Amino acid sequence: MSTAGNTAAEPACESLADEVLLRPVRNGNAFEDTVARLLQTIRLGIVEPGGALPAERDLAARFSVSRDTVREAIKSLSDAGFLVSRRGRYGGTFVSDTLPAAGHLDAGLQPSPTTGDIEDVLGLRDILEVGAARAAAARKLSAQERDLLWTRLRETAAASVVDYRRVDSRLHLTIGELVGTPSLVSLLADNRTRVNQLLDTIPLIARNIEHSNEQHEGIVVAILTGNPERAAEAMSEHLAGTAALLRGFLA
Repeated sequence: MSTAGNTAAEPACESLADEVLLRPVRNGNAFEDTVARLLQTIRLGIVEPGGALPAERDLAARFSVSRDTVREAIKSLSDAGFLVSRRGRYGGTFVSDTLPAAGHLDAGLQPSPTTGDIEDVLGLRDILEVGAARAAAARKLSAQERDLLWTRLRETAAASVVDYRRVDSRLHLTIGELVGTPSLVSLLADNRTRVNQLLDTIPLIARNIEHSNEQHEGIVVAILTGNPERAAEAMSEHLAGTAALLRGFLA
């Protein structure tokens, strides 16, 4: 992926972003949906801090909106501190090196989640992510796919507290990507956005991060060794830990 220090402003969005985010937005709320889709790109770690977004004309074509709508969305996110535009030969629109704190745009705007809201998010997550882990483990992965998954695991294990949820999200989405069903990745991304909105309201606990990293390794090893049932079991155990924390803090 490109960073601000690269010699060319090539887009950081690759196949994962193509499947998850760079698809037409809904009619009627083009501006709002474009902002939301770009925020997902940033918050789920698909384009890293310092990474370049595709050109405005490409985003407009992908989202099926006007370039003016894309430009307004980029300006709004630039004003909010998520994006920065650079001119010149290697210019373009880049994700800010330092992102605003979680909840920067949403504070005070979202109602507190009900128990029903929490259970809806967690129930769907369990269905999607356990199934994704099982399906990924059942596939014969290419060397490139195996390397990508292992890289995502290492990145998550090395992530700082500030970056952890973003990098963790990218690992989980990569598992979904390995299944080879683009619509699954889109569903996972939407669900993960809702999960992260809940997680942003509770503290990050160091021991939980350590435990999560241990569980991530178990999931990845099960996928790489082609053990679908163990992958599903490991993912289920992992999700149960997060669910317990969310229920404990919020329910």
